[in-house]
Amino acid sequence: MKIDLNTVKKIAHLARLEFDEEGAEKMMKDMTQILDWEEQLNEINTEGVEPLTTMSSEVNVLRADKMGEHLSHERALQNAPQKDSDYFRVPKVLE
Repeated sequence: MKIDLNTVKKIAHLARLEFDEEGAEKMMKDMTQILDWEEQLNEINTEGVEPLTTMSSEVNVLRADKMGEHLSHERALQNAPQKDSDYFRVPKVLE
């Protein structure tokens, strides 16, 4: 599939990319090569091939969630460098 210069400029505008005429020509060549390669992949017979969902055969080891002892509000505030009666005080990060 051949990509023309207008298509490259439209895609560049949508992707908020800027390049000169030389860059547009190179991008046009590269995009054409990508689409040609993709067309070659469409010619491959994939009948009976399961879709690949991961590149690794490892399986996550999961554990059951267990409730444990939680930290009370008062205990958490005991170690706070700065605090109000009920809240942690932190430096202002947004103006």
